[in-house]
Amino acid sequence: MDGVTGTRVRAEARIVARADGRGGTALPVLDGEGPLALRRTRAQGTEARVMVVGAMSAPLGGDHLTLSARVEEGARLHVGSAAATLALPGQTKAEAHYDVRLDVADGGELHWLPEQLISANGSDLRVSTRAELGAGARLVLREEQVLGRAGEEPGRLVSRLTVRIAGRAVLDQQVSCGPGAPGGWDGPAVLAGHRAVGQLVLAGPEFADRPADARMLGECAALVPLAGPAVLVSAVAPDALRLRRLLDEAAALLAR
Repeated sequence: MDGVTGTRVRAEARIVARADGRGGTALPVLDGEGPLALRRTRAQGTEARVMVVGAMSAPLGGDHLTLSARVEEGARLHVGSAAATLALPGQTKAEAHYDVRLDVADGGELHWLPEQLISANGSDLRVSTRAELGAGARLVLREEQVLGRAGEEPGRLVSRLTVRIAGRAVLDQQVSCGPGAPGGWDGPAVLAGHRAVGQLVLAGPEFADRPADARMLGECAALVPLAGPAVLVSAVAPDALRLRRLLDEAAALLAR
């Protein structure tokens, strides 16, 4: 249920994708609240498509947003967003939270491809993305964070990404940036002065048969096989446009 406590907003959105028995994907649950509005768009073949549309400014200080998606066996779902998510300071100095929970059953497929998250000056946001996959599930997940709008310093951003396959953790990483983050976050061992950072995770049975080789993708991106049928691409770039280009090139390479 969505609600407002003082100046804080709590809202939840849920998606459930299910095979419709005719070769397509149905969406028996498509429910958004407050700033998390969900819109079904035109399907692509057997794949259902959903767009997350921001219905109000969020997340602000003290807000707590939760977005969950479940893809059942035989279903295919693509989720994107209509625009970037902008983390802003609120009237309260409390930390904001944005939790994403993804559950893909054995034989299901999810493409989770939202637009960038922008950490505006003065904001304080903690993002948590957790994906639980069945042994034969497929996932394409992209996360992109931009530290500050043009010409401004970033807010504080803590982002944690966890992926589990058949109950086994294959990825659990956290990045902290901006004021109050551990020293060195902008140094040569982490962002090296770049203002856009992103991850691309691909998981599926094909990576068990043909594991990817670890390698650099130019100077600012790296491909790393995970301890399971999955691969991680991490990249940094001066801006959102060049970050997207790096991740798109990596996705194209892995699709060959």
